[in-house]
Amino acid sequence: MSFPTAKKLYAVIDGTWPAAVKQALGPWTVRLDDSNSSRVNAATAELPYKDDDIKIAEDAMIDGGQRPLFMIREGEEKLDEMLAVRGYVIKDPVNMYAAETDKIAGDVDVERTMEVWPPLAIQAEIWAAGGVGPGRIAVMDRARFPKATVLGRVDENPAGSVYVAIAADCAMIHALEVAAAHRRMGLARDLTRAAANWAQAQGATYLTLVTTRENEGANVLYTSLGMTHVGQYHYRILPE
Repeated sequence: MSFPTAKKLYAVIDGTWPAAVKQALGPWTVRLDDSNSSRVNAATAELPYKDDDIKIAEDAMIDGGQRPLFMIREGEEKLDEMLAVRGYVIKDPVNMYAAETDKIAGDVDVERTMEVWPPLAIQAEIWAAGGVGPGRIAVMDRARFPKATVLGRVDENPAGSVYVAIAADCAMIHALEVAAAHRRMGLARDLTRAAANWAQAQGATYLTLVTTRENEGANVLYTSLGMTHVGQYHYRILPE
């Protein structure tokens, strides 16, 4: 198969990080979820739309108890401008990365990482400290198999966690978190490699992920591992 494009990764996000409710309303796909994760709370344009159509998605999200939020993908400058005129502000510009799985997979100290499903309580604690609460763990539970988590350890102490799942020929990493006391010890790199090892064993051709542009450390890490930047997106949210 060909190297993942931005368009393909938008679908991989949906497959590996699924919303509780996903509705086709007019020209939109509207996602509703109580996890407070933008990836499962955003509307996307799937068909041609007019300015008046924005209210269809807005009303559905408000009725669902969440603030109107739209995902702006590559080539959607018109939608971006229409929402800006309505007072929507930019939220979380995101970079998307991909690499052949076998280029990221490699030896990892067996004392440093351990594959786990379902996640352990200590992983939930690590995630919670980084802002990944029960609602997002529920997203992981909702995703179809194959999926896994990897627990990271430093000096035999639980120190990090990551979730990884597969859609089509792509594995995607989500919720990579290293406890503050154990950062800058190479654990994020080990967790990424361990996720790639798992993905390779499952037959995934590519390892993919998304990270906010402002997360400088993550962007440097994934670039240093040889991952390719394949696209970006951002959100527009209606201020309170």
